[in-house]
Amino acid sequence: MQQVAIGAASVLDCDRCDGVWLDAADFERICADRESRAAVLHRWTTPPAPANPQQHVRYRPCVRCGKMMNRVNFGRLSGTVIDVCRGHGTFLDAGELHAIATFVEAGGLGRMREREIQDLKEEQHRLEELQRLQAHHTGDNTAVTLNWDSTGLGKLLRAILDR
Repeated sequence: MQQVAIGAASVLDCDRCDGVWLDAADFERICADRESRAAVLHRWTTPPAPANPQQHVRYRPCVRCGKMMNRVNFGRLSGTVIDVCRGHGTFLDAGELHAIATFVEAGGLGRMREREIQDLKEEQHRLEELQRLQAHHTGDNTAVTLNWDSTGLGKLLRAILDR
């Protein structure tokens, strides 16, 4: 693997498989920084090949610690499944860094946040209904409404994403 500078970030590029390794900070930097994403889109111009449903799923060990990484659909909506070691970094197969940069540029992270908020609101309504049913069953007619301020909602989102 050879080290390649991408904007303010640095990646390890594999000549053999065209995959890339990014440590956690550099991956976040690319997702957050428009210039870094532009550099990614300029350097890696090819999106990933379509997934072959008959291809065996391969779990990878982390480049740093050697533990098996988790496979995660980036942003829950992108359709790009990446290999992540929570503490160390991310391995992306050929074309996946391009796909992620494209997803972020197209507003994918905003859509992800909107979806998470909607999911939380639906869960809140479900819990309120469950409370009403329990109150009705026990004869307790005290209505309890769950309210989330932005701090509480942010903490809940972080807790869900950290699972």
